[in-house]
Amino acid sequence: MRDQSVTVTPDPTPWLLEGDPSVRYFALTGLLGGAPDAPEVQEARRAIMTEGPVPRILAEQQADGHWQGPDRFYTAKYRGTVWTLLILAELGADGADARVRAACEAVLRDSQDPDSGGFSTERSKKAGGGLHSMVIPCLTGNLTFSLIRFGMLDDPRVQRALDWITTYQRFDDAEGEAPAGWPYDRYKMCWGRHTCHMGAVKALKALTEIPPARRPPAVQCTIAAGAEYVLRHHVHRRSHDLTKVSKPSWLRFGFPLMWQTDVLEILLILMRLGYRDKRLREALDLVAAKADAQGRWRLQQTFNGRFVVDIETKGEPSRWVTLRALEVLRAASPR
Repeated sequence: MRDQSVTVTPDPTPWLLEGDPSVRYFALTGLLGGAPDAPEVQEARRAIMTEGPVPRILAEQQADGHWQGPDRFYTAKYRGTVWTLLILAELGADGADARVRAACEAVLRDSQDPDSGGFSTERSKKAGGGLHSMVIPCLTGNLTFSLIRFGMLDDPRVQRALDWITTYQRFDDAEGEAPAGWPYDRYKMCWGRHTCHMGAVKALKALTEIPPARRPPAVQCTIAAGAEYVLRHHVHRRSHDLTKVSKPSWLRFGFPLMWQTDVLEILLILMRLGYRDKRLREALDLVAAKADAQGRWRLQQTFNGRFVVDIETKGEPSRWVTLRALEVLRAASPR
C-alpha cells in the first residue's frame, strides 16, 4: 500500500502541544515518540488529572462510583457511568486514581453479566450484575477497551470480557444464515446476517489495547477476522457494492464517538494493529483531503450538550481529530 506519501503542511504538532493536557500527552507519546519516563511526558500525564475536562468530570461523580446512578449507567446517554468512563479512558485519565477505579468497579459490579463476562445495558435487580439478556457487543467492546486502558488487563473480570469477545463476536457479511442462540437472538441489529459495524469496530478497539506480545491465539484470530471484515468494506463502503458508502455519517469526523464510529477511528485501529493494505487507500485519501490550510482537521460531529463536560466545539479545528489524523497518515506513509 505504501506507494504514496502523505504529508501535512504546515505541521500542526506545535498547536497540539498547547492547550489540552490529554492531547499534549498523546502527541508527545504517539507522534513524537516520547518515553513514558521523560519529564515532559510525565508532566503532561499528571496535568490530565488537574487541568482540562478530566477533573471537571470526576467532580460530578457520585459516592457509589457512578454518574446518574446504578440503574442508568447506560440509558443516561451520554452522562451515565459507562459513557463517562469511556470518555475518561479516551482522555487518558489515570487508572490508579481512586475515583477512576471506583467507576471501574461500579461498571464491573452493575453492568458485567456474571454468566458470560459480557457487558449489559441493564442491571439485574434480583441477582446483581448485568442482566444476561441485555448484553450487547458495542458496549462490551467499549468497556473492555476502557478497563484495559486503565491498567486492568490482568484482572480476571477483564479477562472474562475478552473471552466474551473472542467467543461471541461475529463478523458476518450478509452471507449464509444468521447466527442463532444467545446472544444473537435478541438483537438482530447487532448481529443478523450482517454484523453491526459498530460492534465489530469496538471489539477490535478493545483487542488493540492488548500489547502484541500478550495476545493469545484466540485474540489473534479474532483480530484477523475483524480486520478482514473491515478491509472487505474498504473501511466505509458496502462490501457487496463498493460504489456505495455504508453510512454517510462515518465521513464526518468526531470525538469522542461513544457507540458510533467513523473512518478515522477505524483507520486508527488498523494502523495500530499494523495493517497496511491497498484497500485502505481511498479512506486514507479521504482523511488527507479534510486537512485545512493550517494542517488541522475540524470537529464535524459531536454529542456535546449531552456529556458531563463538552469536548471541543463543533465546526472548529479539533486537536483530537487532528491528533488522530496525523497518527494515521504518518503510520500509512513510506518510511
